[in-house]
Amino acid sequence: MSEKTSAAPQGAAQTGEPLPLLGRKGVPAPPVRIVHLGLGAFHRSHQAWFTAHASDAAEWGIASFTGRRPDAAVTLAAQDGLYTLVERGGDGDRFEVVGSIAEAVDGGDVARLNGLLSSPSTAIVTLTVTEAVYEKDDADSPLGRLVRGLAARRDAGAGPIAVVSCDNVAGNGEVAEAAVCRIAEGIDVGLAGWVREHVSFVGTSVDRITPRTTPEDVAEVAAQCGYRDESPVVAEPFANWILSGEFPAGRPRWEDAGAQFVDDIEPFENRKLWLLNGAHSLLAYAGQLRGHATVAEALADPECRQAMEAFWDEAERHLTLPELSVPAYRQALLDRFANPRIAHHLAQIAADGTTKLRMRAVPVLIAEHADGRSGVAAARMIAAWMDFVAASASSGADFQDPLKEQILAAVGLEGRDRTAALLGLVAPELVDDSPVVDRIDALRGSLTRS
Repeated sequence: MSEKTSAAPQGAAQTGEPLPLLGRKGVPAPPVRIVHLGLGAFHRSHQAWFTAHASDAAEWGIASFTGRRPDAAVTLAAQDGLYTLVERGGDGDRFEVVGSIAEAVDGGDVARLNGLLSSPSTAIVTLTVTEAVYEKDDADSPLGRLVRGLAARRDAGAGPIAVVSCDNVAGNGEVAEAAVCRIAEGIDVGLAGWVREHVSFVGTSVDRITPRTTPEDVAEVAAQCGYRDESPVVAEPFANWILSGEFPAGRPRWEDAGAQFVDDIEPFENRKLWLLNGAHSLLAYAGQLRGHATVAEALADPECRQAMEAFWDEAERHLTLPELSVPAYRQALLDRFANPRIAHHLAQIAADGTTKLRMRAVPVLIAEHADGRSGVAAARMIAAWMDFVAASASSGADFQDPLKEQILAAVGLEGRDRTAALLGLVAPELVDDSPVVDRIDALRGSLTRS
């Protein structure tokens, strides 16, 4: 369900006539068998791309629902769900029309969501939501809507289904199950029991750098492809998906696109969370403190690079399975991060630091301590985040975090008290460990530009 192009076609692009809008032009979309919650760029560069590249893609259409706003669905629906994926490598761009999204739907359309989840032909729900969503019990949140949809499936007798979490959350399958069951119990204890019996929760590790699309990207697609696409996606050439769990109602042959199915996902998940996402967080905070805007810029700064490599050294000591191929994975990350044509903005990565560091820096720090080492590199990442939020508060710059008010209150304290208060928002279990607090406090300012 995809078509690759590499050069502009003849016709409207050369004649100056208005370019046609991308669309299916009478070609039917694949039947919906997957529902996705969280329509956005990453979903379209990753799960939708993998589905389009499955050998049985013609049987597996996706109905993708937005999260908070309908805008993305409105734009994509006008193009019959089609969009261009711009694969941006160091040697140039490649263009591919991806056709696996059969419907793009406003997340507020709960009637359509319930209808799809009530259908026995719907086999899978995939999720790309923020980490903070799993902590909410709001009935109008994506998970609240999912639970109501599962209730409709139970009432319709539509059979089992798999829920696949595609988020950067440690143990995302278990986290999704706990959140869904918690919300279900608040609605109907019987519903929670039905979920536990009939819904499989699949854990995954997802990986593809997908920066925000810019107006220049939209213009490039028009110039190179000869049609208008108001919603293209830009991504790096690399894509990785590792899954663990059961699919009781079937699934696409994602392995044809390179997906990997494993019995135990935790080691692979930790490799990605610590080495890729952890490095991103460190570069996001240290890089911005040192005047950089993108990952590639921060990586080129020797101070940032050294801090990142030291953190990788600590993390690698706790990634011991041979099949993880950690040295090769680290080298691949260096190549990916240095891609000069992927403008992965540090400000985007820096959001929600309290949630992210809890999964990316804290486990490495705790593991190092358990082995009798200082964990100084992981501590330095946390210190860089503290410096970043303090600098943002001081300058009046906005930043995104679910605990923003508590951060601002903590930043108002002085010295070690500030360090302890901020650490309590990321790792409350470490606040009473005086050597840890002292070490982080001593590292404050070590990655700011002198």
